Amino acid sequence: MSDKVNEQELVTVLSAKTKVDPNLIRLVLKHEQTFINKAKANAKGEVDIDNDDLVDYVVAQRDVKLDEITVETILDAEMDYLMDKGLAGYID
Repeated sequence: MSDKVNEQELVTVLSAKTKVDPNLIRLVLKHEQTFINKAKANAKGEVDIDNDDLVDYVVAQRDVKLDEITVETILDAEMDYLMDKGLAGYID
C-alpha cells in the first residue's frame, strides 16, 4: 500500500463496501503487501501482479479464514479505491 493511502480510511471504505470485518480486511491487506513486496519490478520499475496468484497466496495463509470470493471482493474493492484516488491502475 502506498504511503499516500490512509489505511484507516481504506479499511473503513472496504468494510462498508464488502461487509467484511475490518480486522479481516487488515489481515488480507497485510498478506497482499507481503506478496507485492516479493514481486519483481520490470525495467520500468512497475510491478505486474496477477490477481489470481495474489488471491491464491492470501487464501493459502494459515491465519486467513476467508474464501476465495471474499478475498477477491476485498482486493477488487481496494483496487477500485486506489484507482479512484489515482494511486493505481491496470497495465494493458
